Amino acid sequence: MTDLRYPIGKFTYDVPPTPEQRLKFLDDVEQAPRRLRAAVKGLSNQQLDTPYRPDGWTVRQVAHHIPDSHLNAYVRFKLALTEEEPTIKPYEEDRWARLADTQATPVEVSLQLLDSPHDRWVRLLRSLQPGDWKRSFRHPALGLVSLEKNLALYAWHGRHHVAHITALRERSGW
Repeated sequence: MTDLRYPIGKFTYDVPPTPEQRLKFLDDVEQAPRRLRAAVKGLSNQQLDTPYRPDGWTVRQVAHHIPDSHLNAYVRFKLALTEEEPTIKPYEEDRWARLADTQATPVEVSLQLLDSPHDRWVRLLRSLQPGDWKRSFRHPALGLVSLEKNLALYAWHGRHHVAHITALRERSGW
């Protein structure tokens, strides 16, 4: 049986990506807003408030989490490109998912929120030179994280959460 927490598998990163893999990761990051929009299109409030798995987040929480997370990632890239191994501030994503704005804000607001930063982020990513991908930030729990690894992580992250929604839709016949 497939683990509903990881519909596309857990994130793995063994070696730095090839230039071709990096382009695929860039495309995945670029497509995340479109894919999320398609995944939630036409869902009712009841469907948005359905957990994607037992004891999991609702579709609404997932849809609001993606821009929260990707905005943090965009800032982390900019910090790593402008400072020497900056220490970033992690955030409690489970707590953010339970805040009032996640419950009260229409999903469309987060879809719009995702569009513009992703446009800027992808423009930044596509401008990077080969040596820029080696720059890094320090995560208090994970240690030193290179930009090329973080790119791979966020390419996976968008697909991972969109798959939570699309797999639920498929299982539920929506």
